[in-house]
Amino acid sequence: MNIRIPGAALAAVLALAFPLHAHAQVKVGVVVSATGPTALVGIPQKNTVPLLPTQAGGQTIEYITLDDASDPTQTVTAFKKLITESHVDALIGPTGSPNSMSVLQFAAESGTPMLAPVGAASVVLPMTEQKKWAFKTTQNTDIIAQALVQDMVKRGIKTVGFIGFADAYGDDWYQVFSRMAKDQGLDLIATERYQRTDTSVTGQALKLLAAKPDAILVAGTGGAAALPQTTLAQQGYKGRFYQTHGAALPAFLKFAGKSAEGTILAASLMLVLPEIPDSNPSKPIVQDYIQRYQAKYGETPATFGANVYDAGLLLQHAIPTALKSAQPGTPEFRRALRDALEQTHELVATQGVYSMTPEDHSGFDKRGRELITVKDGAWTLLH
Repeated sequence: MNIRIPGAALAAVLALAFPLHAHAQVKVGVVVSATGPTALVGIPQKNTVPLLPTQAGGQTIEYITLDDASDPTQTVTAFKKLITESHVDALIGPTGSPNSMSVLQFAAESGTPMLAPVGAASVVLPMTEQKKWAFKTTQNTDIIAQALVQDMVKRGIKTVGFIGFADAYGDDWYQVFSRMAKDQGLDLIATERYQRTDTSVTGQALKLLAAKPDAILVAGTGGAAALPQTTLAQQGYKGRFYQTHGAALPAFLKFAGKSAEGTILAASLMLVLPEIPDSNPSKPIVQDYIQRYQAKYGETPATFGANVYDAGLLLQHAIPTALKSAQPGTPEFRRALRDALEQTHELVATQGVYSMTPEDHSGFDKRGRELITVKDGAWTLLH
């Protein structure tokens, strides 16, 4: 018996069976700063995308990568394009903290989970209705700052100077570090800021030098983290330099040169992998990532690339759970994916072990950091 269904009714049935924009695979948009001032961070992130998982829960994963040229305005354009034209199920990126802050509202409005490989904890803290759609694959500021402050106290440092980016990354570090320093009896006696694109910080360095702090913390990323340090060293500063995990890449060692010697930072185990015991659960995952990256590009990746790699591992872990609720390409799937990411527990990855909660969308503990120094021009564990 043949049953004829009117066209409008058939369309309604099909719409229920196959929701608008439902995909045959999971689509993930990736926005990186492969060009512009933040390119030293963004290039290893872009290079990592071909190494990300391509299967999860029986579904293939498609990655669509766009370059925002380190410009927050272009980040917004790229995010909107991925959301409205490509109908992505999740977003990885962008590279810079200011860029991430500029797109939080668009991830939230579209209900698209966003995994940001950035430093500033303000992307996920304090938790808000917007930020509940954002997750972060870089250690939160407080975990790193705590290790630095503890080392300062241990060394008998009394006075500290601070110079950081005049943006979300610098703001976040100033707020967290100044509070922790005060709590531990450290006197923050001089504070300066600079732009990521600056080619000179002589004025700021002279003010820091005049204050004569025992130590100076630089809150910058990539090669730009070296500029204040080299300038201060050239002007004769003899105190201790501390850096954030934003300086954790070969370019810092190259640009800082001799002034890098003795610098202390807290960062990923990836910087000092040969010194990490085999019992560390993250070590084999880091080794696999580095080997695959080296095989493809002929060089060792920066930790910033590993932050994107971890975003891929988090999605691979969450997708099978989300598929139990809905199909890719639907609002229901994106929400289920967000919920699954938030329930991540003890997921071992390159940067540490992730355990997310509704209040904590970074999920790191002390297993996500190592105290590191520069000796003979190379990173080494601080003993």
